[in-house]
Amino acid sequence: MKINCVAIDDEPLALEIISEYCSQISYINLMSTFTSPVESINFLKSNKVDLLFLDIQMEQLTGIQLLNVIKTQPLVIFTTAYDSFAMIGYELDVVDYLLKPISFERFLKAVNKAFEKLQPEKTHPSDSIQLQHEPIKHDYFFVKTDFKMQKINFNDVLYIEGQSDYLKIVTEKERFMTLMSFKKLEDILPAEHFMRVHKSYVVALPKIEFVERNRIKIKDQLIPISESYRVQFFKAIENIGGGG
Repeated sequence: MKINCVAIDDEPLALEIISEYCSQISYINLMSTFTSPVESINFLKSNKVDLLFLDIQMEQLTGIQLLNVIKTQPLVIFTTAYDSFAMIGYELDVVDYLLKPISFERFLKAVNKAFEKLQPEKTHPSDSIQLQHEPIKHDYFFVKTDFKMQKINFNDVLYIEGQSDYLKIVTEKERFMTLMSFKKLEDILPAEHFMRVHKSYVVALPKIEFVERNRIKIKDQLIPISESYRVQFFKAIENIGGGG
């Protein structure tokens, strides 16, 4: 079973990310993308669309206004940078509500929800099992910095430092500031390579040069290990093979 989808977002880079994610999921057919919600209306009226990836806050027409224009509505997954619209998504009974920057894992989870709603009742059980084990092939993530979505390779990250409401992501060559919580970032980062060691720090384990007392050395930075994360951190180091 293929799910016919359309993505509407006035940020071209956001559409690129959705397109790339869709290309990795075998049962998704991304029919078209639109930066203009107005231009999408005729397409939606003349084509059978099962699922809509829809940004809420757009200049021409909001996603909610667009839904009011369409008579036959497909399933909807909201994609937005604003968590203030979560209640609206609930009231409209959309499939899911994705906050940008969207990780592939979170995107896949939302798409699987749509699949469950669309599949016939007598679909063979093995079909669902196969879908849930769809391989995840990516070694990067995206964060919003200023007015763009910045692609960052996991292997380039040295550590992340919390600074008030912002996170500073330090890579081999650059530093990026993004308005994001540690919890959301930890959902994106692969747990086998990254670990929280302090309320203000997440470190890339492969980038650690040495650990001395309660401090971690990465490049020219000494990062403290707080008491609440100490046991978990040293246990992880021992599992890697550094215990003694």
